[in-house]
Amino acid sequence: MEPGNVASVRKSIEEIYRSDGRRVFASLVRILGDFEFAEEVLQDAFAAALEQWARDGIPANPGAWLIATGKFKAIDAIRRRNRFQKAIPDLLAGLESDVTLPVEWSEQTFKDDQLRLIFTCCHPALAPNTQVALTLREICGLTTEEIAAAFLASPATIAQRIVRGKAKIRDAGIPYQVPARADLPERLDSVLSVIYLVFNEGYSASSGLSLTRADLSQEAIRLGRHVLELLPDPEVMGLLALMLLHESRREARTSTDGDLILLEDQDRSLWLQPLITEGVRLVEQALASRSFGTYTLQAAISAVHAQAPSAAATDWAQIVALYDVLLQATASPVVELNRAVAVAMRDGPAVGITLVDDLIQRGELVNYHLIHAARADFCRRLGRQEEARKSYELALSLARQEPERRFLTRRLNELASSG
Repeated sequence: MEPGNVASVRKSIEEIYRSDGRRVFASLVRILGDFEFAEEVLQDAFAAALEQWARDGIPANPGAWLIATGKFKAIDAIRRRNRFQKAIPDLLAGLESDVTLPVEWSEQTFKDDQLRLIFTCCHPALAPNTQVALTLREICGLTTEEIAAAFLASPATIAQRIVRGKAKIRDAGIPYQVPARADLPERLDSVLSVIYLVFNEGYSASSGLSLTRADLSQEAIRLGRHVLELLPDPEVMGLLALMLLHESRREARTSTDGDLILLEDQDRSLWLQPLITEGVRLVEQALASRSFGTYTLQAAISAVHAQAPSAAATDWAQIVALYDVLLQATASPVVELNRAVAVAMRDGPAVGITLVDDLIQRGELVNYHLIHAARADFCRRLGRQEEARKSYELALSLARQEPERRFLTRRLNELASSG
């Protein structure tokens, strides 16, 4: 690109920072082996770009130019730091022997470095909440304040998690690499768990005034697309499909006042068909591989819902069958609860309440507000109003999210007025 004025170049650099900044950062982390140092030289490289590109024009491969410049900046910084004096010969030898020319920095190199960083941030040696904070900060580029706001934590708490995570990576010698093929399934599970945790917090917040946080779930979808591009695994397809199918219903899940709307009462014309089409296609691809897992099975259930014109027209028998398969793959009481709700839709609330009562008696979900809300709904449908009231009150005492609390309160008021 021809040289231009500073304002025009600055705008282009800002766009490159948004699109390629974290890609360049991933490569610098791999080269330097240090998060903080990589972030420092990344900023130095972009500052150099503003000065040089205004004079010489934007290079054909801006990302590669930034990486090469970042490496030179790192060499200069190491030479200036007396505290690295003893280590300078070894550090410089490694860096200077690998100063890559921009034309040699391929798209595949970027992808490989990003995948290395994702697996590093999601390493099982790190606590799950640290994995989430590191992933959002270092892979997605969210600020500490943005992460704190999303998870209703203080910026200081999030900052501590990030610092502890980086220290753990350094002190434990966690390598910046994609796991060996034999270790990949276990490690990939950790990556997918982090992405899904981020999505769930955005799609159905665990607490607070709002039911959803669109920016967080959309960030998880972006990250899911990114991982699928880097690693086209069937279960990555399944997770992305699951998130897309859930996200397609976002606008229909709440009223204009922010109140919760149940699936059976949602205006399905508000469901986003492009996301449904893409999600169904990914589900079909994952199922065709015959090497899918729990995310794909959950996505298949969501696909049945997404393709039904109404709650009454939903193929509940197919949904129950899919839950049966899912239970074989994961013995989860929450999955059992979801299956019980599907069975109640297929066979009636009397059958559903028997299954729910068995779950409650086992004690695994006794403090889970949704199981008591489900039982309350079954009792309401069966005309057992006093039992319904008690279950709604118990669910309300356990719920932390304001839209859900308003919904449960509304149900209780409806019972009172009808009784």
